[in-house]
Amino acid sequence: MADVAGEAELRAGVDALLAEHPPASTDRLDFLHARFDAGLAWVHFPEGLGGLGLPRGLQPVVEKALYAAGAPDNDPRRIGIGLGMAAPTILAFGTEEQRRRYLRPLWCGEEVWCQLFSEPGAGSDLAGLSTRAVLDGDTWIVNGQKVWTSSAHIADRAIIVLRTDPDLPKHQGLSYFVLDMHDPGVEVRPLRQITGEAEFNEVFLTDVRVPDGDRLGEVGEGWKVANATLSNERVAIGGGAFPREFGMVMKVAETWRTRPELRTPATHDRLLRGWIDTEVARVTATRLRQKLAAGVPGPEGAAMKLSFARINQEMSALEVDLLGDDGLTYADWSERRPTFVDFFGQDAGFRYLRAKGNSIEGGTSEVLRNVVAERILGLPTEHRVDKDVPWKDLPR
Repeated sequence: MADVAGEAELRAGVDALLAEHPPASTDRLDFLHARFDAGLAWVHFPEGLGGLGLPRGLQPVVEKALYAAGAPDNDPRRIGIGLGMAAPTILAFGTEEQRRRYLRPLWCGEEVWCQLFSEPGAGSDLAGLSTRAVLDGDTWIVNGQKVWTSSAHIADRAIIVLRTDPDLPKHQGLSYFVLDMHDPGVEVRPLRQITGEAEFNEVFLTDVRVPDGDRLGEVGEGWKVANATLSNERVAIGGGAFPREFGMVMKVAETWRTRPELRTPATHDRLLRGWIDTEVARVTATRLRQKLAAGVPGPEGAAMKLSFARINQEMSALEVDLLGDDGLTYADWSERRPTFVDFFGQDAGFRYLRAKGNSIEGGTSEVLRNVVAERILGLPTEHRVDKDVPWKDLPR
């Protein structure tokens, strides 16, 4: 009954929003501001922060009604890191002032966010990161380098994990901050990929001053906060709400239906297996989102992200195999700086090459298998000799 009442409340709220701010005659940003203020941005967030405190599962009620009315969206692909990673972290660990300062421009797309976690010497072993933050009064002075940063070239703000106490073991001496990407000392350089694009970046930080008021969580809680971010990232990558036959299998199925001369028994078997795996992943993701409604996602997101990477790589390889010589064509090798990854607007060769990164981004498949083994299956943990050693004494 609660969901029925909540749905009625949302429909009434959408009707009131559309009546007061007709999409056809309202500026796009003004409409998004009004939608956020009405609590229709993310309905499961608290009132006053873009939500109404309703179940997450009711969000599609809003999206469908606004889409049918021709209302503008917030360009979610462009601001995906902010929506999927920064926002839930700010909600969980930010102060009330931080929530009110960051969430509205984040959701409305006025500020693009990126994630500064990985470093040249700390990727899979994130806790080994070395970028330092030294407290100077009420400001932290930051020096170091981050790498593999999506959207840094268009970002206004970043979520960043920094080493604030090298005398503590590596997991304990970390703190988590919000960084203004326009501050002096922030330098962004492109990293060109095998696809030709440069969606990733390396970011150099030289004497960047970060106010202590931009810290999320307590000093030394960076690992705890970062894990919440990573859990949300894995759900965002592998646990989204998609219709049946969506994603890589959609492109292969389209080719199968429109190019019958390419069919063979072997490719038929691979397509069926991929279709079934995709459907299993879709249904599992639905269950994961239901669990997510109860709070911070657990380790199950790691399993979903593993499935997402494997299916993408297997289906993109099948598409290239199915197309034969046509699958070897490539439209554009020039260096480009995209604002989001466009898997389906490009050719099969691009999808095949870009899918290789799916087993690295959001946590490597090797690390995530350890997460599944230890935190879901309850298997013995790996022997780690560096957990209780001060970070400054670790060999590098």
